[in-house]
Amino acid sequence: MSNPRDLHGLAQLVREGRRYWASPAGRALWRAERACLGPVCERLGGRHSLELGMAPVLSDICPIRHALSWSPTREMAAHEATLVCPPDGLPLPDDSVSLVVVHHLLEVVPDPHHMLQEAARVTADDGRLIIFGWYPLSAGGLSRAWPARRERMPWRGRWRTPGRLGDWLAFVDFEIDRVDYCGFHLPGGLPHNAMLETLGRRHNLPLGDSYMIHARRRAQLVAPSRPTLDLASPLVGPRLGSATRIGATRETPPPR
Repeated sequence: MSNPRDLHGLAQLVREGRRYWASPAGRALWRAERACLGPVCERLGGRHSLELGMAPVLSDICPIRHALSWSPTREMAAHEATLVCPPDGLPLPDDSVSLVVVHHLLEVVPDPHHMLQEAARVTADDGRLIIFGWYPLSAGGLSRAWPARRERMPWRGRWRTPGRLGDWLAFVDFEIDRVDYCGFHLPGGLPHNAMLETLGRRHNLPLGDSYMIHARRRAQLVAPSRPTLDLASPLVGPRLGSATRIGATRETPPPR
């Protein structure tokens, strides 16, 4: 996804995604997902975090010193601590980030396998990789039966089950610790019913609109210490597609 045409298409996709997350439905689900992430953040530490997504940042509630966000273009970057790059070409060293959050991007990017490979590459050996995805067996997923809906956010792209992403994670030497479901609501309503959200999360019912995967590197594959991230220079890239890969080669991904 390194050519300008692909990046232009991704920028348009992110604009559409931001409009959805600014809508009442998007804001309601964002709050539900932020509540799911909160308990995970309480157990985390480290120097750096990175969030890849189209919504407002969720992980700023985590007690990590330096939070990085992502943008496909410089114009769309929210602040200086923003990586401007393709999501499958992160300009970061291996094992340099304590928390990586991938928020509803694997469904819509052109090359989700390589994006996941990059997210896994920069996650520290003792860090966490968190993936938010749309659950295809939820009410929202079943409503995608209407073909016209699949042209709009959030119903675009390919929705995959946690089990399928578990196979992908195994390919990059990660394993799933836990899957939590978020965004419980009655048909036709928004996920802001506190009682339904409390019950759904307490019993972890696979009925929410989205899920949150907690993944970590497989223990037997822990490597020696790697270079640390140097924050001496600004992280916003000077132009579209300016980021480069650092020190990793891609492998052939498993079938989608």
